[in-house]
Amino acid sequence: MPQSFERSTSFAEEALAEYKEGIGTFTEKMPELAEPYHLFTEACFKEGTLSTKIKHLMALSISIVLQDEYCIIYHVERSLNSGAIEEELFEAAGVAAAFGGGAAMSQAVTLLQDAIHEFRQ
Repeated sequence: MPQSFERSTSFAEEALAEYKEGIGTFTEKMPELAEPYHLFTEACFKEGTLSTKIKHLMALSISIVLQDEYCIIYHVERSLNSGAIEEELFEAAGVAAAFGGGAAMSQAVTLLQDAIHEFRQ
């Protein structure tokens, strides 16, 4: 993903496509590592005592604290697809900022908002 202040109108979709291409290549080259990982993460995000939506909001908070831009975008999209509303995404960002300080807040006030806006269009 470009590391500039000017983001294209489809930066989030481009980042997701880049991630999916990369994970596809990794899976082809290292199926014995990738396939168990995919099964594990699928199981982690399945509906359970915690809803899939809550699990993606949790992952969004963690991604913000870790400043993992690909995961922030991925979990914004998955949270929205799981029924999250914008206010829930911002609350998750607030929790992240409580733990991650200014660095987490900078992700929340930029990348998070850009991704929400793009996926809402």
